[in-house]
Amino acid sequence: MRSSRPFLRVAALAVAASLLSLTAACGGSAAGGASPGRGGGSAVIKLSDPGNEGPLAYAKREGILEKRLAAVGARVEWGGSYASFTATIEAVRSGSVNVLEGAISPALGYLANSRDIKIFAFTDPVTDKAAPHTDGLVVPAGSPVRSVRDLVGRQVAVNKGGRGEYLLLLALQEAGIPADRVKRVYLNPVQGAAAFATGKVDAWWAIVNAYPEVVAKGARVLIHGRDLPDKDLNMWAARTELLERHPEAVRAFLDVLRELAAEEKRSPEKFQNVFLKKGPTAVSGARLADNLAKARYGNVPRYATADDGEYVSEVGAIFRKYGVLPADIAPEEVIVDLRAAGAATAPPASGASS
Repeated sequence: MRSSRPFLRVAALAVAASLLSLTAACGGSAAGGASPGRGGGSAVIKLSDPGNEGPLAYAKREGILEKRLAAVGARVEWGGSYASFTATIEAVRSGSVNVLEGAISPALGYLANSRDIKIFAFTDPVTDKAAPHTDGLVVPAGSPVRSVRDLVGRQVAVNKGGRGEYLLLLALQEAGIPADRVKRVYLNPVQGAAAFATGKVDAWWAIVNAYPEVVAKGARVLIHGRDLPDKDLNMWAARTELLERHPEAVRAFLDVLRELAAEEKRSPEKFQNVFLKKGPTAVSGARLADNLAKARYGNVPRYATADDGEYVSEVGAIFRKYGVLPADIAPEEVIVDLRAAGAATAPPASGASS
């Protein structure tokens, strides 16, 4: 007797094809009923590991991004840990990260050679003098250096093409000191901490977590970024193809980030020691108090607009003046307004249903 299996396989394929056609006609997707982005396929927001504190750590623990992204046919992948924006960029190149945070300065350093990311959000600077500082140009407690002018002929550790180098150049400019009178030693945050601790450099522009740690160990601060006409805003950037193909996914991510950042300002305690209460990533005492104060005073990230081009231009001008950037970077080429993009790409309203 002739087998009926080939006929059954053909029948099954025909049924599957019919179901797929019906799903497409109703505006759905074969993957769980979620609509894919404009570029086809489901969007994946790839983030570095958020650590043990902050809005994204809380979002990861509670599964908030997973839920919100699923509503727009997207998902999140959590990656590894990176010491700086520059280190994270390597993950962007390899494809394991496609959304990242940093300052304008290191973003411009990257954008000078590659245009595969764009900035979609900024955070305005904290202007309240009562707020704790987040960076500082530090020297050892017993150093004879008492001002920026005393750095002439000395060595200062900074992250190359990053916020540390930008702030040092700005401080030298404000003090009227030619940049070539001070030697910039290019080191990443971990290397900078080691070089400063062992006396291999005379000063170091410490930023983010490195700053409170080195001050707690007795370093003396010459000047803070807040003392300067600093235009180097914190920002969020994403791979260009993600922004072009799936703006709805990046908007969903940013909306979650904004909501949680606002909640952190109101109730900062719940955003500290999110996963571990004890251990190397947990904080307590003065460090915890500093983190809580920063959260209370911090500003909520906002959507980037064309007006933010002035910040990109001013940071870029400092880097161009001192030869850090090989060419000018046009702000309109590296900033995307996701709300405008949403209005432009939203499908027309329809009363049809299936």
